[in-house]
Amino acid sequence: MDVNQRIKALLEAHPLVLFMKGTPQYPMCGYSSRAVQVLREVGARFHAVNVLEDAELRAALPRFANWPTFPQLFLHGELLGGCDIVLELKASGELQKLAAETGLRGAAA
Repeated sequence: MDVNQRIKALLEAHPLVLFMKGTPQYPMCGYSSRAVQVLREVGARFHAVNVLEDAELRAALPRFANWPTFPQLFLHGELLGGCDIVLELKASGELQKLAAETGLRGAAA
C-alpha cells in the first residue's frame, strides 16, 4: 500500500484524526501539545498519529493535505487545519459543536 493509500485508510477508519509530532501522552512540539489539550478540553474523541515514527508519512502528508505544518486535524477525511485553526474553532464554539454533533465526545485516543 502506498503512503497516500495509508493516509486515506487512516482517515476512513477514524472520524477525527490528529496527525501530530509525538503522542497525546508525550507530544514532541508545542503546537501538537496545544492541539491535544484543546481537543481534550472539549471532550473530543480522536485518533492520534505520530508522524515522527514514519518518515514517509511525514513527508507525504503536507502534499496530501496541502498544509505544510503539523499538527493536522481531519474530520471525516477533510482537513480542518493546524493548531491555529483548532484554537479558532474552540474560541468560536465550533469545535465543541463538531464534537457533540458528530458523536465524537468521549475519551481521547
